[in-house]
Amino acid sequence: MEIKDNLSRISATLPAGVTLAAVSKTHPAEMIQEAYDAGQRIFAENKVQEMTAKSKVLPQDIEWHFIGHVQRNKIHLMAPYVSVIQGVGSFEALAEIDRQAARFNRHITCYLQLHIAQEETKFGFTPDECRAMLEKGEWRQLKNITIGGVMGMATNTDNEQQVSGEFSYLKKCFDEFKERYFNDSEDFRTISAGMSGDYELAVRAGSNMVRIGSSIFGARDYSNQH
Repeated sequence: MEIKDNLSRISATLPAGVTLAAVSKTHPAEMIQEAYDAGQRIFAENKVQEMTAKSKVLPQDIEWHFIGHVQRNKIHLMAPYVSVIQGVGSFEALAEIDRQAARFNRHITCYLQLHIAQEETKFGFTPDECRAMLEKGEWRQLKNITIGGVMGMATNTDNEQQVSGEFSYLKKCFDEFKERYFNDSEDFRTISAGMSGDYELAVRAGSNMVRIGSSIFGARDYSNQH
């Protein structure tokens, strides 16, 4: 019951047009099933093997989003079923996702991960690296992927002004890329930003997809890690 209540409570705080990705990493399939039964369909994981194991025992119409750091040697494991790979931080990763999607006769949506935080530990393109990659144009030859938007993580700090500024910068990058490179694409429309602790700031700054885990499922359970 609690998961259902949590989903209802969070959904009530999201404006129309903002999509919720339920971050189910470390939580068992039973809890995901509970959220599914309450109507949630998009689930996000950050470990490929864990997501793959869950995808085999859970309903087939779940839309799986991968939100971890993309390791090219693991892409083939998720290519048969993943819908969206959010953390794409290099052209090489895009090309490998395209290659693996083609192998399985599938189409995978990718979000460009932009490094907007002040922490060194966050992955992703710098905005300049991303511009250079888009400018080069090789990505236009990739037929089994669609670039569907951008993704970013703010600095882990209590300074709301800083967090809001970083989210606003992500929105600014999105708007620029949309205008310059994706003007004719209806698919380039997602700004994935905001987690349990800061999603309301992200939404105010323009995010239209939030990634929320602990506020739905409770604290992470690392005993389920494989």
